[in-house]
Amino acid sequence: MKTLYIAVFIGIKSMLFQSLQAQSILSDADRQAIIQQLKKEILDSLKSAEVLPQDVSEKDKPWKGTLELSGYLEAYYLYDFNQPSTGNRPGFIYSFNRHNEFNVNLALLKLNYSAQRLRANIAFMAGTYPNANLAAEPGVLKNIFEANAGINLLKKKQLWLDMGIFASHIGFESAIGADCSNLTRSILADNSPYYESGAKLTYESDNGNFMASALILNGWQRIQRVEGNSLPSFGWQVQGKPHEKVLLNSSSFIGTDQPDDTRTMRYFHNFYGIFEATDNFSMMLGFDVGAEQKAKASKDYNVWYSPVLIARYQPIEKMALAARFEYYSDRNGAIIPTGTLNGFETFGYSLNVDLMPFPGAKIRMEGRLFQSRQDDIFEKKNGSFTKLNPFAGFSFAYAFAHKFIGR
Repeated sequence: MKTLYIAVFIGIKSMLFQSLQAQSILSDADRQAIIQQLKKEILDSLKSAEVLPQDVSEKDKPWKGTLELSGYLEAYYLYDFNQPSTGNRPGFIYSFNRHNEFNVNLALLKLNYSAQRLRANIAFMAGTYPNANLAAEPGVLKNIFEANAGINLLKKKQLWLDMGIFASHIGFESAIGADCSNLTRSILADNSPYYESGAKLTYESDNGNFMASALILNGWQRIQRVEGNSLPSFGWQVQGKPHEKVLLNSSSFIGTDQPDDTRTMRYFHNFYGIFEATDNFSMMLGFDVGAEQKAKASKDYNVWYSPVLIARYQPIEKMALAARFEYYSDRNGAIIPTGTLNGFETFGYSLNVDLMPFPGAKIRMEGRLFQSRQDDIFEKKNGSFTKLNPFAGFSFAYAFAHKFIGR
């Protein structure tokens, strides 16, 4: 292309030179000035032609992105001092729920595609977490961690429409343990959705300090909608960073987890804040509150709530300490039924030590205690019940990621 421009320029220059020589009204100096001006304009056009194709190609390929393969595995051993005879932890625990055995909480393999205006994820999992938390899902759906695709509806802003199975918009704890401050999950996290299926519309600000989303869902932590239920559920989330070291989040859910003939409406709100006091110390404060009708069309509600506080301190690069205090109240058994007079009213305390020997690896040790406020709800080996449930465990987690198609 450049050679063609030069050839055209030489030809034009020769013709003009001959034409100008034939015109006696112009001096030699005038003719040379005209030729130099023409030369400059052609060279400027040539430079623009060299840059333009590259610029256009970048703008015209918003669907071209990167493909990434990633994996995660978390093995653990946990000992419950109440020694449950079945080997299962209490029924309200869905992560790390096996007693006195080496096992895998979560093994995950994920493929992600990400472009300027397109994204997609598919991930499959195995372990004691999906066995417990997705027990109600049919067939192979139990082994889907996420499967979704999204498109950015705007060229210059971030307005994403995603559909499929994706991580919950509720809470600051994830099913992926290495992303959390503690080895085990809080009662609050284990008893609110880890995943959802449906569609969501998400707006993200250019500076990343504000995000808002609206969701239409198949239900309360459901891939397949409850049989007989024709009503979708709804949710929304607003998240902001008023300061570089402060993140605030508000998430809500409205819907039902019952078929139409016995439908009871559920209303739920989750609020949390993450505060980075220093580069080494941070705190997370969360509060959940929910209400569900006691019967169809009833004006009476079962109410539950839960505050949680987590503090994390990282004295050196390869070690971190964390402590958690929590309380969960569900007197009427809307989420955690006990069959006792005062229901589920339980405090939780835990201490955590993390070691990060090399990138992607995390060794964790945790001691934890549940303490029922009133009723004896924790079963012991001999079949009796007690207010206390102490346990301890350790885990090893490793994550990797590899991008094998680039821009």
